Amino acid sequence: MTGSECRFANGPFAGKKLGEAWPEMSPEWTGTRADRTAAFPLLVKFIFTEEKLSVQVHPDDDYAARHEQAAGGRGKTEMWYALRARPGAEVLVGLKPSVTREDFKRAIAGGSAEGCLDGVPLGAGEAVFVPAGTAHTIGPGLVLCEIQEHSDLTYRVYDYNRRDAHGKTRPLHIEKALDVIRFGKQHGGKIEPVRIHESAAEKTYFASCRYFETARWEFSEPVPAATSQGSFDLLIFLEGAGTIHWNREHAAYGPAQVWMIPAGLGAYTIVPGPPTSFLRTYVPREPGEFGPALSSKGVKEADWSRLVHR
Repeated sequence: MTGSECRFANGPFAGKKLGEAWPEMSPEWTGTRADRTAAFPLLVKFIFTEEKLSVQVHPDDDYAARHEQAAGGRGKTEMWYALRARPGAEVLVGLKPSVTREDFKRAIAGGSAEGCLDGVPLGAGEAVFVPAGTAHTIGPGLVLCEIQEHSDLTYRVYDYNRRDAHGKTRPLHIEKALDVIRFGKQHGGKIEPVRIHESAAEKTYFASCRYFETARWEFSEPVPAATSQGSFDLLIFLEGAGTIHWNREHAAYGPAQVWMIPAGLGAYTIVPGPPTSFLRTYVPREPGEFGPALSSKGVKEADWSRLVHR
């Protein structure tokens, strides 16, 4: 997981926790758009599910700023990328259009909250976008990479009456959840990505919002890459191994590693041994930053614009 407690394995901050290093970093590392007085802007988690997670929702930034300053005052928008999925695996994302606040409140009390949500079958390589205010849960049989705004604010509405070893249930946050849940038209769900071939790599674009932009790269030959001055890149390696080359230096990478590439690095090259895939994510200048690049590759605006969440 990439969070404040994670430590750098190499580089100038080797041994330091991310939360310690972030305020010390220069704009050459963070990018010119970063706020080093706040927490690191992205959080990456790997989720392994063997049973249903709780039915829950996350607040948006406005609600969190007004009601959750003690918890950081930041809401949570996220996306899930499925690394593994057993047959029949699914997530539940968003309320059915006819469900009202009172309907959902009754369903929570009656133990049928998940029946109000839309089921989304999920296979390996597919992704789901979950904006703040979207009720959701994750079913069993999945290994997910979750990319999100850096926040741990979660309002549980139903936890299947599970109890711990001491017979206690986890707290629920029903009234807060009802305050932040979007009823009516939903804006999350399974992503229909855009795929292009560029510079020896197959690139699959999943989502762009104000908090992150994410694409998967797959390649078996050396591929060029470059950072911009605005933001660092996070490379989340899924499969493969090889070396990253920059400025006459190089370092080895492997699966399940997360690399922070400094904003000021500029050009670098990734040289795979076995075929490699990774998720690249960063904080964009504005949602849809990839739009002009995709348009120049012949992708219609109607196709890439559906990945943009403003």
